[in-house]
Amino acid sequence: MNGVTDRPGITLTCFGLIGTLVADEGLVERSFAEAIATQGVVSGTSAFARRMAQVHQARGRSAGDVMRLLFPDNQARAQAAQLAFDRALADAVGRLAIRPLPGAVQVLDQLRAAGISVSVLTTLRRRLLDLVLDAGGLGGHVDLALSADDAPRGFPAPDLILTSMLRTGAGSVGEVAVIDDNGAGMEGGRRSGASIVAGVLTGPHPARRLRSAGATHILESVAELPALVLAGDSAYRPGLAGAENGSSGRLKSAEPEPPESAQGNGPSIDVPAQVPFERRTSER
Repeated sequence: MNGVTDRPGITLTCFGLIGTLVADEGLVERSFAEAIATQGVVSGTSAFARRMAQVHQARGRSAGDVMRLLFPDNQARAQAAQLAFDRALADAVGRLAIRPLPGAVQVLDQLRAAGISVSVLTTLRRRLLDLVLDAGGLGGHVDLALSADDAPRGFPAPDLILTSMLRTGAGSVGEVAVIDDNGAGMEGGRRSGASIVAGVLTGPHPARRLRSAGATHILESVAELPALVLAGDSAYRPGLAGAENGSSGRLKSAEPEPPESAQGNGPSIDVPAQVPFERRTSER
């Protein structure tokens, strides 16, 4: 990637995993559906449809946080559903072909060759993270991989990003680019103060949702990231006038938008506050 060392100070890139680097193809939401069914909430019922809508809205958050949202009055039920999700996803990874998205491996290798650290951040447990990295053949292409077990809080808190900075030695949040496919990842990037918070359209959430959660740019996929990093300061100033690049929004600063609830699309889903670290640890 010629010239990438002329980047605007970016020394660390933080990528999401399923939906960002690896094709999702319904893998995560099917696992949530199986987990919910173990608690007697079965497909075809209004209760199931309501909970799956909440799952979709909360994508990017840890399974534990999502299950506490779905079963707020029954902690034991939420914990059982979380364990069922972990089993369902591990089984699915074991029997299905896990594919890196087109261009993903090349982007990781280009960034690392240019001296930019590459980290993968996920709110999955460590065992699931390792399974997906191995199945997708990505383990040898990243410098750091962090799971829900590696930080006090998962997305939308900035903890995973800040932990990645500490582990890789990034000098400041201004040197960080966050790339993810869901609203929780975008909000985590915004809260961390990262210079680039890029939403990719290969995951569960559309451009409007990614923008409202804090995306500074919308990309069709991670394959477009090198051009964004190379584009200079003007590429990542939100609201920059005149940055039109067609309908895909590639290299286009994301315009601020009102919250979804103000756009006539129904109320947004509120997720309870992140659980303190001590409590999360005790559940494992």
